[in-house]
Amino acid sequence: MLSRLSPAIRQYLVVTGNYWAFTLTDGALRMLVVLHFHGLGYSPLEIALLFLFYEIFGVITNLVGGWLGAHLGLNRTMNIGLALQVIALTMLLVPAAWFTVPWVMAAQALSGIAKDLNKMSAKSSIKLLVPTDAQGTLYKWVALLTGSKNALKGVGFFVGGALLMWLGFAGAVAAMAVALALVWLLSLVLLKQDLGKAKHKPKFRDIFSKSRAINILSAARMFLFGARDVWFVVALPVFLSQTLGWNHSQTGGFLALWVIGYGMVQALAPRLTGKAAGKVPDGAAAVVWVALLALLPALIALGLLYELNPAAVLIGGLLLFGAVFAVNSSLHSYLIVSYAGSDGVSLDVGFYYMANAMGRLIGTLLSGWVFQLAGMGSSGLQACLWISTAMLVTTLLISLGLPRLKGPDLARR
Repeated sequence: MLSRLSPAIRQYLVVTGNYWAFTLTDGALRMLVVLHFHGLGYSPLEIALLFLFYEIFGVITNLVGGWLGAHLGLNRTMNIGLALQVIALTMLLVPAAWFTVPWVMAAQALSGIAKDLNKMSAKSSIKLLVPTDAQGTLYKWVALLTGSKNALKGVGFFVGGALLMWLGFAGAVAAMAVALALVWLLSLVLLKQDLGKAKHKPKFRDIFSKSRAINILSAARMFLFGARDVWFVVALPVFLSQTLGWNHSQTGGFLALWVIGYGMVQALAPRLTGKAAGKVPDGAAAVVWVALLALLPALIALGLLYELNPAAVLIGGLLLFGAVFAVNSSLHSYLIVSYAGSDGVSLDVGFYYMANAMGRLIGTLLSGWVFQLAGMGSSGLQACLWISTAMLVTTLLISLGLPRLKGPDLARR
């Protein structure tokens, strides 16, 4: 059956399979660490800080990883990412005496490097597997890859919790390490050897994009993801737990379902943005969708300010925010792959995802700091939501500079 598929489709399936396997372990590992350290008595803010190096090294990896991909080929950077995740998992199997916070932070740093090498390689590969005159197909493939990844990350939360109950922490980590090692061995055999290697080797200074469109999109992406994580990472889980009285299973389960739904909407984004009518999005679509998104955290904050039913306001607002944010994210993911040059594509994609990681890092730090500074509870969450609104308005203003396509240009894309 697979032999009847075109080489490009077969490579797409290998890339997607690698990405799926990695994403499952990434989501499961995050849940394992959160639940295990919560059981050891760590506060939500302390647990969030365990992932600090994960985000910091994501910024560094995306900046340097694109250059590595252009030099070594995307097959190698993807396989390096898989191998590093196996090592990160193995680091959590050490004797209990070694199992300290710095050690876990180091393992998370390695996992952050692995995750962003894997993601950069997967997104860049699609650019090379789709003909340049098939932009509608490119948008569909990018949306499917991005949406399925986020849905599987949510599934990974459930898998992590289930493995923890079934096998215990060490058993769960060992099972994931073995499974991912098998995926890595298959990838070494199946993935095309020269995928993504630049014909003209870029210099190290070329890690910074010279494209105006990519620089604008990267800045917009940074504020977009900062606007999400400024209230999602610390403020939201703590509010659900402490103010609404949800237990940890309810909080974790709800957020896992939210991520799965978010990924499903991402996969459907091409239909929502006009592909069914023969259109693909441009800068104008990015402006419209982020303008709609900017209204939502402000409305949630107002609902909490005027003491409406907090559970109804927050759950309803979260569902709307997740759906509209998913379209924004998928649309951006298509635009970066579309804007990127074919030779050395990983340089442009890596720079863009560096901005994405920087936004997550800023949002993570602000989420804990602002929520605590504003007094925790409803007032703290409201403060985070207003900062989210300001970041989304900034994203909108930046997005006004994105290229527009008209008439024949749009049809060709």
